[in-house]
Parts: sequence; C-alpha cells; structure tokens
Amino acid sequence: MLFNTRQETLPREELKALQLRRLKDVCARVYANVSFYKKRFDEIGIKPDDIKTLDDLKLIPFTEKQDLRDHYPYGLFAVPRDNIVRLQASSGTTGKAVVLGYTQRDLDNWAEMAARSLTAAGVTRRDVVHVAYGYGLFTGGLGAHGGAERIGATVVPASGGATRRQTYLLRDFEATVLCCTPSYALHLWEAGQEEGIDFRDLPLRIGCFGAEPWSEAMRQDIEQKMGIDAMNIYGLSEIMGPGVAMECVEAKNGLHLWEDHFLAEIIDPVTGEQLPYGERGELVITTLTKEGTPLLRYRTRDLTSLDATPCSCGRTHVRIARLSGRTDDMLIIRGVNVFPQQIESIIMENEGLSPNYQLIVDRQDNLDTLEICVEVDAQLFCDEIRHLQKLEQRIQKKVKEFLGVTTRVRLLEPHSIERSQGKAKRIVDKRNLL
Repeated sequence: MLFNTRQETLPREELKALQLRRLKDVCARVYANVSFYKKRFDEIGIKPDDIKTLDDLKLIPFTEKQDLRDHYPYGLFAVPRDNIVRLQASSGTTGKAVVLGYTQRDLDNWAEMAARSLTAAGVTRRDVVHVAYGYGLFTGGLGAHGGAERIGATVVPASGGATRRQTYLLRDFEATVLCCTPSYALHLWEAGQEEGIDFRDLPLRIGCFGAEPWSEAMRQDIEQKMGIDAMNIYGLSEIMGPGVAMECVEAKNGLHLWEDHFLAEIIDPVTGEQLPYGERGELVITTLTKEGTPLLRYRTRDLTSLDATPCSCGRTHVRIARLSGRTDDMLIIRGVNVFPQQIESIIMENEGLSPNYQLIVDRQDNLDTLEICVEVDAQLFCDEIRHLQKLEQRIQKKVKEFLGVTTRVRLLEPHSIERSQGKAKRIVDKRNLL
C-alpha cells in the first residue's frame, strides 16, 4: 500500500533527474540567501552554476551540527522570518539549541513524507494512531501527528509521560497504531501488565518506533509481547523530523528514504570520500525542497549503508540499513540527544568536582538509564554525607532542567575512575543494541 504512488514509484532515472533539478535550485537559493553558504562556496571557488551533475555534489562543502549552533538562532534561515510559521529545536552542547525554521510548504511536505512513512508501515485512514512521542520543540510528536492526520487517521496526541494513564487510553480509545520510542513501548507494555491490560488482547496492530537505537532482538521482543508489527522509522530534527525514511511492512529490509526530497550519500567518516552503494559509512543528507532551513551535505554522524536494489513493495527510493552506531560521542537517551560536553559543563559549575567523569548507560526494565559518575577532590569527599547527597541531587536537577533527562549522580573518591593513556573513556554503554 502506497500513499503517493506516482512519487514513490518513480523510475530511478526520472528520480535522479528530479534530484538534479532540485539540487541546482537549492544551491542557488542558499547562495543568494544564506551568508554562511555564500562564504563557503566563495572560499572554495565554486558557484551554484558549477553544479551540473549529481556527481558534482562532492564539490559542495559539508554542513555540521556545530554550524547550526554557531549561527543560533536564525543565521541559517533561507527566507525572511516573516515566512517562518513554526520553529522546532533540539538541544545543543553549550545551552544554545539547534533551531530549525519551517515555512508552510515545509510543513506540508513534512506531513506528506510522514504520511508516506506511516502508510508504508500499514497505517490507513481507518486507524486510531496513539502518538506517545514528546510534543513541543522536539520534532517527534508533531511529526507523527501531522503524518497521521494527512492520511485521515484518528490521532490521539498523548505525548510522553503519564504511562499508566496511557495504557488505559490505548485500551479505551481502541488504538490500532502506537508511535513512540521502542523502549517506551516496552515500558507501556509493562505498565499494562501491572494494570491487568494485555496488549495482545487490544486492537493494536502496528508500532512505528524510532528516535533511539534499537536492535532486531528488541523488535522481536516487542512483537512477541505486544502482538504487533514493530516498524522502524528514521528522522532527525536538522533535516525535517520523523518521516525522513521508513521501513515497508512488505519487506522490513531497510528504510526507504524519500529521494524526491532528500539526496543521500555515504562517506568515509575519516576522509570524507564518497562510498558506493552497499558500503557502510556515515550518512550525509542534502535537503532538496526545504525552504526555511535548507542544508547541504549535512553530516548526520549515523553509520549505515545504502541499497538501491528493487524492493518487493514496489517503491523505488533507496533504502538505508539499520543504523549500527555513530561517528561522534552523542548518546540517545529515551529519544533525547545527550553529549558528554553538556554533562561536563554542568559538572564544572560546581567547586570541588573533578573533570574526571564517566557516563554509564544501561537499559533497565526496557528503558534507557544514565548514571553520571564524578570524582570529587579529597576535601569534599571527606565532607559530611548529607552535603554530598545534596550536591548529587543538585546536579541531577540541573541535568533534568537543562537536558530533560532523568539521571543518577554518584560522587566518587579521587582516582577511582580508570585513567586512559589516550582519549578519556567518557562513555560506558552497557546496552545491547546489536
């Protein structure tokens, strides 16, 4: 089942021609309207007219997340702010958010792509779609919501939290589709068990899960416990939000990336050289139709590969393989992006704390946990226990306020964290994500 049969089944040659026309257009737009890109083009001595084939994409410099932070809040907008109808944002490492602007056409395109994605998972206008992604500046809730409404389905905008209440809503509203992170889906299932609600007895039949890494084993666990098809959806705020790519229920073999709106490539994360289809490397995406904040060759830091072979579902758009990791040190905790530098900046605001720290990531009761272990100086460590406990609580509160993530903080005696001869090992990830 397809949402937009014509666009989703474009012959590869026609799709490539469309991408080239749109690539030329977006290069001309950002050169004319975004001083950052004009400067980048001028520095390397190219003009938009030099982009004559898709192979010329490699002439264009990369865009990185830090570029968006450096131009906070509106420095990379390609249209006047009066044309921006919505702002979305994700957290930054120094308190400055990564801010994205959407025109009305951007929102229409986003809803279209999210609708394609949900349809690929088997969602129809007859479904009741329970959206338990967070609403607000985070793109998850509003992205899934817009796609479901575009299909014509009934949407329950539950957002995150109030887990036990959500289990009753899922039962009472007879939801057939659940959109949330995979770990939260299992948390909902457990809460349902405690309330005497067996998800296998509900009309629920599809789960669209993303915003955090998850394994094939976790998919099988969810499907067995909940009695649903657990589908993988991909998106990132900088590019659009949920709906950039989606598995099809027919194959469940890679996520179709909507190439009429995005141009994807795989690069060697060290050299930056383009890699052919099938080789694993870093996913780089160019937005072809985005008006508010178009991005050229954005480095996602996600490791995957591309597959352009025909799919049994009939869609011709390239597929990205399940993500196998990242090239940076970003963590995704319950759908929230967390960088060690963010934690470090909070730690170093407190006297007596050492810059020697580790972040322990684990998965308990199917939810990600984050423990912050920090060494203190000898004088502070010998202080009264209640003073140390208050400091731990203060750091926990600050992290929650700043990042929106609940953590546990442990203050340790000096030299208790193992030292490294090279780069400090800041992260210990105990989750099994393979």
